[in-house]
Amino acid sequence: MVASVVRLKVTLDHVEPIVMRRVVVPFTIRLSRLHEVLQAAMGWTNSHLYEFRMRDVGFGLPDEEWGDGPIDARRVSLLSAVQDTGAKSFKYLYDFGDGWEHSIKIERTFPAVGTEGPMLLEATGNCPPEDVGGPWGYQEFCEALADPAHERHAEILEWWGSSDYDPAAANFSQLNKAVDDLAAKWVRKARRKT
Repeated sequence: MVASVVRLKVTLDHVEPIVMRRVVVPFTIRLSRLHEVLQAAMGWTNSHLYEFRMRDVGFGLPDEEWGDGPIDARRVSLLSAVQDTGAKSFKYLYDFGDGWEHSIKIERTFPAVGTEGPMLLEATGNCPPEDVGGPWGYQEFCEALADPAHERHAEILEWWGSSDYDPAAANFSQLNKAVDDLAAKWVRKARRKT
């Protein structure tokens, strides 16, 4: 089989303005590494558990105390998960407490040419802060921060530490650097193994 890469469109559900990323990853990437790419591309801090949902199948970090949990994402590639489930789109759940749900669509596959590391192609919208309370907490965060007359303005301002936050502005260079740094780390790790 010819090595291939896949372009994914990742959209954070239930928030406005739209938060969307386009990334290219090897189709053979393990789901645990795809999680790391999504964390870097979105701007999350990898502080919580996650799960991929493809049709009725979950992939994440299993917990033996819970019994029938998700399939171990460290042992499954994106390609095999897609082939096994027949999914052309799937969900990525992050932070079960806040309930961030991302819709991921497989837009296209390409033959691998040159680097197979992850790449960020496009970023729109600012990633919500961690622990803001999910989509509804994020909406209130944006409203309170933007309105000095809002009843929670002072509280949110103190929690965030600044009034500087633009929900529509993605910092592409910062997100791209995070994805590039991740790719470089994986290359260094692979070289040490050889």
